[in-house]
This record gives sequence, C-alpha cells and structure tokens, in this order.
Amino acid sequence: MHGGIEKACDIMMPTLFLILLVLMVRALTLPGAMEGVKFYLYPDFSKIQPHTVLIALGQAFFSLSLGMGAMLTYGSYLSPRENLTAATVYVVLFDTFIALLMGMVIFPAVFSMGLEPAEGPSLVFSVLPTVFSSMPMGNLVSIIFFVLLTIAALTSGISLLEVVVAYFIDQLGWNRKKAVLTMAAAIYLLGVPSALSFGVMGDVKFMGKTFFDIVDNISSNYLLPIGGMLTAVFVGWIWGTQAAKEEIEKHETRFHWADQWSFLIRFIAPVAVGGVFLARFF
Repeated sequence: MHGGIEKACDIMMPTLFLILLVLMVRALTLPGAMEGVKFYLYPDFSKIQPHTVLIALGQAFFSLSLGMGAMLTYGSYLSPRENLTAATVYVVLFDTFIALLMGMVIFPAVFSMGLEPAEGPSLVFSVLPTVFSSMPMGNLVSIIFFVLLTIAALTSGISLLEVVVAYFIDQLGWNRKKAVLTMAAAIYLLGVPSALSFGVMGDVKFMGKTFFDIVDNISSNYLLPIGGMLTAVFVGWIWGTQAAKEEIEKHETRFHWADQWSFLIRFIAPVAVGGVFLARFF
C-alpha cells in the first residue's frame, strides 16, 4: 500500500489540486460568473430546514468518512507516535478547503452557462468540459483532470473496501485474498444498478427515485448519521473519554482540548445528530 496507492496519491492529488486552482481562475473570469459566486457564498436562511441540515450532515459525514468505520480501520494502522489531534485538524481543514475550491469552480461556470445548479453530481461532467474548451490546451488539461479524478475515486473506493475486508479478516479469520475478492465482487454487483441509474435504468424509479438515489439517500441521510451518533455514544459513555484521552496522548502527545472534546462527544454530538435526524420526521 505504501509503495502503490500512497505513492500515487502523493503525486497525483497535488496535481489535481493545482488543476482545480487553474479551473477556479478560469471559471471566475467567465461572463456572469459573479452571479454564481453570489449564489454560492450568500446564504438564504429561509431555505434551511431540518431535512436540509440532515443532508448537509450526511455530506459532511461522507466527505470525512465518518460513521462508516473508515477512520477506525485506518486509525488502527497508525503508528502510536502519530499526533492524532494534529492529523484530525489537517484532514478537516483540507477537506473543507478543497470542497470550497470545487464550489468556486462549479457554480460560477453553472451560472455563466445558464444551467440549473440543482442538477447535482452530474454538474462535474456537464460544466467542466465547457470550461476546459475555453482554455488554452483545454483538451490536454481535461484528459489529465478526469484521469486524476478517476484515480481519486478509485483510491476512495479501495479505502472503503478495506473497512469490510478488515472486518472479515479480524472477526471471521478470512485471509486477505479471499476477503478482497469476495467483498469486491459483492460490491461490484451492488454497484451495477447504481451505475445503470444514469443510463438504461434511469427511467426505473420507485417513489420517484432511481436505484442510485435510494442507495445514496439511505447511506448519506440515515446510515452515516446513525453510525456517527452511535460512535459518539460508544466513545463517550461505553469506552469512556478518559480511555480515549489516554490513547490519544500516548508517547507524550498532548491533547490540549480534552475537556472540551469530552463534553462535546458525550452530550452535544449525539444529541445534535439525533435531534437533526429525528426532526425530519415531524
């Protein structure tokens, strides 16, 4: 893993970041781009409902890989000498920054082209090619960008596969080859209807939703918040914040916000997530 995925990410992710910066500059110079910036950065609080907050919460959980076991799995692989508090802060900051940067690419271009901003993930494939076409050497940049985006998606998929693979290795005693092949095949089969939802199965809907929409809704708006809430309950009340603090502070790593974190993880996090989740039903 260190010589493969990790090495590739060390080179390709910074390259993807640089391309995003170039795209942002180009998008902001398009006619009507400032309308997109205004739509993106100026909040309309009248449209914020419990369901809106739940969707945002699900997106945050998905983006940071919370409530799905990924952080637990990869945390178990870290050296005890790693500074967990610093790593956590860096992950949140960079994740937020990249998300904001991507928004500054997409929304100015959306409004410049007169598209509907509510189209969702497909905007990446409908907006960015137009931006590329208006740039010098746009075809080459487009190829590099989408290759890097594919690699980013692939590495994310592999990271999530490791969660279920680790479970079957640790709990059921499977060898890695058997666990990887079995789980990859199962996930592939479940992923086929999702992929076809953007093609031949696009018209097959249940209660107005495609198979992909249903899976995305269940995972992002239900499973991840519930998983995050239960994780907070486990750490705060079952394992205990003192035990967590001792784990974090191994090898003289100082957890400066331990008291504040303990209060948040025991009282605020489970109540806030649970409250937002339940509010959508009333």
